Amino acid sequence: MDRAPGTPRPRRRRLATWSAATALALSVAGLAASPASAADVNNVKNAGFESGLANWTCSAGSGTAVSSPVHTGTTALKATPAGLDNAQCTQSVAVKPNSTYTLSAWVQGGYSYLGVTGTGTTDVSTWTPDSTSWKQLSTTFSTGASTTSVTVYTHGWYGQAAYYADDLSVYGPDGGGGGDPAPTVPSAPAGLSVSGTTSSSVSLSWSAVSGATGYNVYRNGTKVTAVTGTSATVTGLSASTSYSFQVTATNSAGESAKSATVTGTTTATGGGGGGGGTLPKHAVTGYWQNFNNGATVQKISDVPAAYDIIAVAFADATSTPGAVSFNLDSSGLGGYTADQFKADIKAKQAAGKKVIISIGGEKGTVSVNDAASAANFANSVYSLMQTYGFDGVDIDLENGLNATYMTQALRSLSAKAGSSLIITMAPQTIDMQSTSGSYFQTALNIKDILTVVNMQYYNSGSMLGCDGKVYSQGTVDFLTALACIQLEGGLSPSQVGLGLPASTSGAGSGYVSPTVVNNALDCLAKGTGCGTFKPAKTYPDLRGAMTWSTNWDAASGNAWSNAVGAHVHAMP
Repeated sequence: MDRAPGTPRPRRRRLATWSAATALALSVAGLAASPASAADVNNVKNAGFESGLANWTCSAGSGTAVSSPVHTGTTALKATPAGLDNAQCTQSVAVKPNSTYTLSAWVQGGYSYLGVTGTGTTDVSTWTPDSTSWKQLSTTFSTGASTTSVTVYTHGWYGQAAYYADDLSVYGPDGGGGGDPAPTVPSAPAGLSVSGTTSSSVSLSWSAVSGATGYNVYRNGTKVTAVTGTSATVTGLSASTSYSFQVTATNSAGESAKSATVTGTTTATGGGGGGGGTLPKHAVTGYWQNFNNGATVQKISDVPAAYDIIAVAFADATSTPGAVSFNLDSSGLGGYTADQFKADIKAKQAAGKKVIISIGGEKGTVSVNDAASAANFANSVYSLMQTYGFDGVDIDLENGLNATYMTQALRSLSAKAGSSLIITMAPQTIDMQSTSGSYFQTALNIKDILTVVNMQYYNSGSMLGCDGKVYSQGTVDFLTALACIQLEGGLSPSQVGLGLPASTSGAGSGYVSPTVVNNALDCLAKGTGCGTFKPAKTYPDLRGAMTWSTNWDAASGNAWSNAVGAHVHAMP
């Protein structure tokens, strides 16, 4: 996997000049105003940015409309402050004199401010520090005797992380400016699927519904939780038990009809299951960068729910042959502490996800070449699993490996960790051209305990497919004809995944759009969406896809995981 060492570290966070006392005073002032009435309307135009930046003006070109993350609908605002710019986006909103309005917005990301000027009385605002999930800001204001318009604004803070905003509203008497219409009851959610299970929980995901501000989750016909996002984990369930689930969408106008029903079955107590532990039939793997190379810096908690396996990149070689260690880059990750990291891993696992430690990468030089180094490898990886709570290990050694002793090391690790151990591999294309290669041989040697091989279909140039023809990277044929080698070479379809970069920045070459990835998955699993190459048979149990990295995905608005993740989880 690509990483660029020596990238300058971000400057230390500068605290906002607003004091907590100021913020409190503003919120108290807002509470003193009278609430909006039932006849009120939202006077903001393009409140959800579904028409891009229409009706909005952002300073220094700082704003853009993005497809992820969104609170509702399909688009939200992303505004990125610079060193001398706070990424302020404004709109002039028509209002009535001598009236009271409620100003609100949903925000996420860096420092986020919401306010209004030109009220003719007291201008107000509110703010929040960094938020990894959607959070609602709200305050109220009154207009003066001659006020017919106000300026609503959002902004971040100088040099800090980008912020996201969605679903802004100025509710109150109709100012005559033709704001967005009052909400209607949303449609029923589509795409409901089970994204993970444990012995006591079932994780669900579904597609966003336009106009929805929240979702209700029903288990066996009874409402069990309400969420604002498009995923939820239902806990407190019995082991080895099947449950039915439905979801509804909600907003201020009411609740939608229930979605189609899906069934989720919890695992046996302990979560084992052999062959790498319990995962969805079709899974998505993403590498999380423990360093800052220009991609979006993330905490484990920031990784979207679309990822079923999160591979922490990377463990470090030690002076002991074969042994590895892990050092969290707290300074490079904005002060992320080891305790936060461990807690975030537990939270992901509680949501049915797997978090593993990756060994190697582009610069990794871990050598397992004899019995002693094999033992050191197994012992050190197991120690990291105990220390941080990792579910297993990813082998991403791009400078060669010894099949005999890596097999020995992984079997020793399996004996220590038990049947719930996750083992993934990320060989380069050249490593999987023949079953006689050391990487391919290692995979076959541990087939009974191997979870998935996510070969890197990038940075490789042209390669041979299983039909003996040469295919160029960046095409559906390249993905399908090379995956065919693994499928015909002895790996189970459930042990084969397609590894692609999340964006053009994630690799030197070989990026393809999510549509190409999804077409390749369909070609292999269903025989549809193929190019000129068509496999001799279909592989409906194909495991799924992998990307480098969740950070580069986030830098592109999570476009990869939104598209490929939903497609993988919708595979039958």
